[in-house]
Amino acid sequence: MKNCLWMAALGLLAMAGAALAQSEVIAERREGLKRMGAHMEAMKPVADARGDPRPLLPRIEEMIVFFRDLPDRFPPGSDRGDTRALPAVWTNRAGFEEAHARMMGQLAVLRDAAAAGDGGAFASAYAATGPQFCGGCHRPFRGR
Repeated sequence: MKNCLWMAALGLLAMAGAALAQSEVIAERREGLKRMGAHMEAMKPVADARGDPRPLLPRIEEMIVFFRDLPDRFPPGSDRGDTRALPAVWTNRAGFEEAHARMMGQLAVLRDAAAAGDGGAFASAYAATGPQFCGGCHRPFRGR
């Protein structure tokens, strides 16, 4: 009987630890996605003015680093809790990863335009990034 109680207690601790780990994953990805949104907001005035985008390179590089591992930020079980991720992230994983691959390609386009200092190309790339690529993931995979 004592062993059964001990095993039950260990099981409850393991479940509590798993729930805590999932909430940490959710909090980390939410914070990161907010930071990515802030980077996009900071780029808007430069894109609108067709200004020199080169100073934005560190922001774009941070976006590339963050988004590179985006699918890993949605492990099984992280669909519960303080998240706006829709079930489609897990039920349509192929579609989610396809949207991710498109975003990675677009971030490379954005980086290349910024690195070249081409305000016009950067403005065009920026204009596509938000609605087509960010929105291409938000619409099917993120709830309001």
